[in-house]
Amino acid sequence: MTMTTAGTARRTPPLRLVLRIDTVLTGGFAVLLAALAGPLASLLALPEPFLRWAGVVLLPVTAFLIFLATRREPPRAGVWSLITLNVLWTAGSLALLFTPWIAPNALGVAFWAAQAVLVGVFAAAQYTGLRRN
Repeated sequence: MTMTTAGTARRTPPLRLVLRIDTVLTGGFAVLLAALAGPLASLLALPEPFLRWAGVVLLPVTAFLIFLATRREPPRAGVWSLITLNVLWTAGSLALLFTPWIAPNALGVAFWAAQAVLVGVFAAAQYTGLRRN
């Protein structure tokens, strides 16, 4: 819920709310991966460059999310692009766990799988929000 200038409450559109939450979490995850790649690599048994570059790649995605989340009515084509990107990220992240390219420990598998599932949940929520608008 947000407040209008007159002080009355109005509902925040579900799509914009989902986009705003996604913006905060994606931006936070980008900074976490980029800034703490070394300690995370040791903890998760994931390659440090992989974690750092995953974080760097998410920075422009965060900028795109900021653009979408701050529009009164997010452009449908932009939201569809984001949904597609989120689905591809989810599928790629999960598929990566079954390749020989990385060999995370159990915590690393849980960490990487959890972020993939969360991104998939955002894609589904964005799709639902787009259909309601």
